[in-house]
Amino acid sequence: MPTILGQNQYGKAENRVVKITRDGDTHHIKDLNVSVALSGDMDDVHYSGSNANVLPTDTTKNTVYAFAKEHGIESAEQFGIHLARHFVTSQEGIHRARIRIEEYAWERIATSDASSRFIGADDVQHSFVRKGQELRTAEITYDGENWQVISGLKDLKVMNSTNSEFWGYAKDKYTTLKEAYDRILATAVSSQWRYSWSSDAERMPNWDRSYEQSKKHMLQAFAETYSLSLQQTMYQMGARIINSRSEIDEIRFSLPNSHHFLVDLEPFGLKNDNEVYFAADRPYGLIEATILRDGADPRIPVDMTNL
Repeated sequence: MPTILGQNQYGKAENRVVKITRDGDTHHIKDLNVSVALSGDMDDVHYSGSNANVLPTDTTKNTVYAFAKEHGIESAEQFGIHLARHFVTSQEGIHRARIRIEEYAWERIATSDASSRFIGADDVQHSFVRKGQELRTAEITYDGENWQVISGLKDLKVMNSTNSEFWGYAKDKYTTLKEAYDRILATAVSSQWRYSWSSDAERMPNWDRSYEQSKKHMLQAFAETYSLSLQQTMYQMGARIINSRSEIDEIRFSLPNSHHFLVDLEPFGLKNDNEVYFAADRPYGLIEATILRDGADPRIPVDMTNL
């Protein structure tokens, strides 16, 4: 046979599941987009079409919804762990499961005192608006023995209106950019971080607390760093998380530099004292890096780089 089968996987992508937990008159929402990828003894289905080891993708979809009812959704990471363990341990032909999850956050709608008199105070506990800060992500991989959990976020838009400079850079005959000693620094943060937890014998992190604390340290570092480059700020964001969260060994960033250029107002007889900017959406600089705990091996796989 002149060809052989290489790495392969299959599953059901983008299963949208919304779980409402009713605690009396107070409701809680978990809104997830879950993708399942399975691999194992799949040579026969590719070579001969035998489906003996193939769990239908429709079954994986049904499992997502059934587990939302049976196990609930405590966190994206914990839900992914339940699913990955189930697929690997319940099917002899499946040796590895990867669960990717995006979480859409909701927050309660606050009503005025006047409106609450008409709709009832209890109604406030089940009215929600989608939060728009960022998209939370999680990827859980299990091979029957070892776990890898990677959490993250996408499109967290941040801006410093001052305390940012960019000068002293390399120049050649094509360089036209003027040096800046007081500029806007803005980006949309996409980031993923890998936990050191890898075995059922180890204590599992508190996934929700770890996420919230990681985001907090990320934002504090962005705000508190006097920036001479986006690379410097990005490194400080990652270092703050690594130094503050012992359960995290590695963090990867992809930061587009959202350029803001001063508008020339002199033709109108006006002085622009760092007040009016043109926000350019493209092209944009793209700054990426991985920050590791000293001594840790980089283990975020290549297919995780598309943040």
